[in-house]
Amino acid sequence: MSVPTTVSQVISRKELERSSLLITTPVPVNTAKIGQWLTMDNRPHVGNCSWKDTLSMHPVNVLKRRGAISYDSSDQTALYIRMLGACVVFKQLFANVRVRSQVGFEPERRSSHPYLCIDFRTLHTRLGYGSTSTSSAPERRVHRLLSFQRYLHSSRLLRGVPQQIPLHILDEDYTGQARCMLEKVGNWNFDIFLFDRLTNGNSLITLTFHLLNQYGLVELFQLDMVKLWRFLVMVQEDYHSDNPYHNAVHAADVTQAMYCYLREPMLAKSLTSCDILLGLIAAATHDLDHPGVNQPFLIKTDHYLATLYRNTSVLENHHWKSAVGLLRETGLFSHLPAEDSLNMERELGSLILATDISRQNEYLSRFRRHLDQDNLCLSNASHRHFILQMALKCADICNPCRPWELSKQWSEKVTEEFFQQGDIEKKHKLEVSPLCDRGINTVGNIQIGFMTYVAEPLFAEWARFSDTRLSQTMLGHMGLNKASWGGLQQEQTSEEAEPSAAGTDTEDADAATRRDSNIATATGGTSSKEIPQGSRES
Repeated sequence: MSVPTTVSQVISRKELERSSLLITTPVPVNTAKIGQWLTMDNRPHVGNCSWKDTLSMHPVNVLKRRGAISYDSSDQTALYIRMLGACVVFKQLFANVRVRSQVGFEPERRSSHPYLCIDFRTLHTRLGYGSTSTSSAPERRVHRLLSFQRYLHSSRLLRGVPQQIPLHILDEDYTGQARCMLEKVGNWNFDIFLFDRLTNGNSLITLTFHLLNQYGLVELFQLDMVKLWRFLVMVQEDYHSDNPYHNAVHAADVTQAMYCYLREPMLAKSLTSCDILLGLIAAATHDLDHPGVNQPFLIKTDHYLATLYRNTSVLENHHWKSAVGLLRETGLFSHLPAEDSLNMERELGSLILATDISRQNEYLSRFRRHLDQDNLCLSNASHRHFILQMALKCADICNPCRPWELSKQWSEKVTEEFFQQGDIEKKHKLEVSPLCDRGINTVGNIQIGFMTYVAEPLFAEWARFSDTRLSQTMLGHMGLNKASWGGLQQEQTSEEAEPSAAGTDTEDADAATRRDSNIATATGGTSSKEIPQGSRES
């Protein structure tokens, strides 16, 4: 489905100061690339002035209002614009106006920022903005040029460092391949890494929007398209792209897995539209603003989040409150009755809090008890909500159940995130957390421990609940992946044992003992969510 292209701003003072040209409401675009026109009533207004009149207003006055346009009339040489999503040249608006960004982007902004910053000076000389030509060739060239929003924003060129490699441009071939992948989004072997490349780093936005629209939830809940798109953009932005594991790609992967579970017969015939909406939003936001370290690290460093949430489900609470903040900032549910909106926020929190691995045994025991007594009734709202919690828990730690090519990549990424935390702890002379010491841990032993103590018990019970082809496929992949890691561990051990002396062998044995102890501690239901593949947030 084609997505309407809109121009947007984040309505914080910080964002307002960072860009000299800001628009919050959609402007209709006369181009074949846009699937629909927006009405004239949606054009931004400032007071009683029309959107065209705002171009002649004084910048200071304009900045006081949202949806306004601010520009420096003394400078007619450059133009910068921040845009959402796919990009189009707005000829009607910018035919005679060129604006220079006064401040630019803040250095601490993450490289995954999904907005686009374009220097229109490059287009002015090549395409001629004063021209009235309506030929399709220039439009195609501009479309291709404006399609690399994430790469351009994160490039060294924008940070003042000379560019060493040519810019890679996302063209129509890539977007076409992404659409083809979305047609098979329900397949368990869906390659989220490839999809993220094809969408130019916007996998979470594209995937979540597609699923919400596929279920008809946008129309059913009368969600404002601009608010929804803005919400998804802000969600993706709040994931830290410099985290090896807990980033927007992980969130997209969990969302895709959640969709697979929602399609299972036991759930598909029982869940309501509200359940599905909450399940998809919870999956997309379950690790929102994850700092890349676990809860014990936050506690022993006296982080303010640990104090705020009293050392209990610290990161899960933060993810939930961050998601609620974005919902309220964008007003996505503002058209719903206040009581309904609050109930949805509470249920969203209940789903996200269920991903706390320190409560794994609690949820697993309850799940097993329901299955033993055969008393799950999905016509009961509380039982449906519990099954949604279990589905999200499975989606959150489903990486060992993926095909080896995907599972191995996730394993390496999450282990690297552990090791980065361990390096920080060593640097500041803190006790190194279990599984975080790259000197005594390996990817293989961490993965085998995680599968044995956490993943296998959970997915075995899920297969009892939903004995389908997907459940058997997941268990099959996990068994093969566990065997593959075991084989790699044996190869590594044999290679290290050959040149080792007797004293070194003794040290290796001691290190192996410490590794086994760490895995048992981390996976034994303690307060640390340090286990690979999961949301190691507690």
